[in-house]
Amino acid sequence: MSHLLTIADAVATHARLTPHKLAVRDSRRQLSYAEWDRRASQLGAALLGLGLKKGDRVGVVAYNCLEWMEIYAGMARAGLVVVPVNFRLTGAEVGYILGHAEVAAVIAGPEFCATLDGVRGELALRADRLLVLSEEAPEGWTAYETLMASAPASLMFERVPPDDMCALMYTSGTTGRPKGAIRNHGGSTLIALATALEMGFTREDTALLVMPLCHANSLYFGSTFIHLGATIVIDDRRSFDPEALLRTLAEDRVTFTSLVPTHYIMLLALPAEVKARYDVSAVGKLMISSAPARQETKRGIMELFSNGQLYELYGSTEAGWVTLLRPQEQLRKLGSVGREWAGSGAIRLLDEDRQELADGEVGELFSRTAYVFDGYWKNPEKTAEALDGEWCSVGDMARRDEEGFIWLVDRKSNMIISGGENVYPSEVEAVLAQHPAVRDVAVIGVPHDKWGETAKAVAVLHEGQKDLPTEADLRDWCRQRLAGFKCPSAVVFVEEREMPRTATGKVLHRVLRQRFGKG
Repeated sequence: MSHLLTIADAVATHARLTPHKLAVRDSRRQLSYAEWDRRASQLGAALLGLGLKKGDRVGVVAYNCLEWMEIYAGMARAGLVVVPVNFRLTGAEVGYILGHAEVAAVIAGPEFCATLDGVRGELALRADRLLVLSEEAPEGWTAYETLMASAPASLMFERVPPDDMCALMYTSGTTGRPKGAIRNHGGSTLIALATALEMGFTREDTALLVMPLCHANSLYFGSTFIHLGATIVIDDRRSFDPEALLRTLAEDRVTFTSLVPTHYIMLLALPAEVKARYDVSAVGKLMISSAPARQETKRGIMELFSNGQLYELYGSTEAGWVTLLRPQEQLRKLGSVGREWAGSGAIRLLDEDRQELADGEVGELFSRTAYVFDGYWKNPEKTAEALDGEWCSVGDMARRDEEGFIWLVDRKSNMIISGGENVYPSEVEAVLAQHPAVRDVAVIGVPHDKWGETAKAVAVLHEGQKDLPTEADLRDWCRQRLAGFKCPSAVVFVEEREMPRTATGKVLHRVLRQRFGKG
């Protein structure tokens, strides 16, 4: 992989080929490829000028905005590593990730300065390494634009090899602690090339990125359109607005976007007269992912976007894209996540002894991809669990039918997907267990018409207490300690004898889902 381009190299290539072409825009401003290239060099030079060195990590906490694209390209140019942090997390959660990554600097949207001020003492960063995405900065911070204005755009940068780390992407851990997945530049490029090949994208495309730019979905698709020299539109609204999305699709003549089922459900719920106002005929390809979609949802998407082809993918931050359900298979194989993605290499379903299983049998899904991650940051035990030589597993159980289609049977460690966000029951359980009145607790996912799933807690309380907490009390307890999407939408109370367990005392989440799994 010694000659693969980084994202920064791709931007530079198109700055030479199509310097004046619209490269990226949000609702506030836009950049041509030449301007993007210049700004990326300025940012890289500015960060190195602060004393950062190649390989240093920089945390980023911000809503979707054009600056994300400058950051990804600028950091790649300087050989620095992006640590994208989910903006929905609490201060304590953000502080843990930034501390664990040992970041040398932080870039934040102005909305998150107060949150980061609460943990900055733990990070021990100078004010000139705390950058706020604005022209003016609060006390103790440096304005991003001020730093950019002082930096040269002509610095000669050291070459960045493809095996170097480009991003440290934190995924929720099954034990409650996030794990930092190490992604390298070469893998990012290979995902981009495989995506362009499989889905037939070209430099004439216009992509709308709606998913948070701190997520792998937007990073991987964004990388694809950067390498092609296409145009990227960033949805920078603070919350999803289905009519505004249709307006953007129509006005920008968008040809592709990737959404989760919740987004599509909200779009389809718009009144017919609202949907009829917008010409979305330019949309040629659509992606749905992160959670299963019902047949009526898929039929509604195909009707609303009559010129569009619907795809569904399965993948992970660690493995990248693994399977793809193609347009002609959407209804015939409803519920399947498809067959191998071009470039995914191969898929194996293994039993507990790592022996390959026959079609129809359920086993742990291992994939071999050209763009697999390099392991978990400072976590050799979890790396050993995820990687078996060239093969990668994130713990998902699946079966394969006689045509080679993959069907997920159970998500890793009972994971819940709520509005496209991963929620691990163990993390919510750990917070509820800290409540002095809670003796035992288990968390399961339940169906939700809008979010796909939400968390429900099943709690056992200590006996003999005067003031027992109510459902509202425990939900408030969680809201103070967890991101909103992780908090249970409901809490039910049971006696200790009603909590199903294995012979060794482990709670049977499967039985709880059968008893309490209705939304």
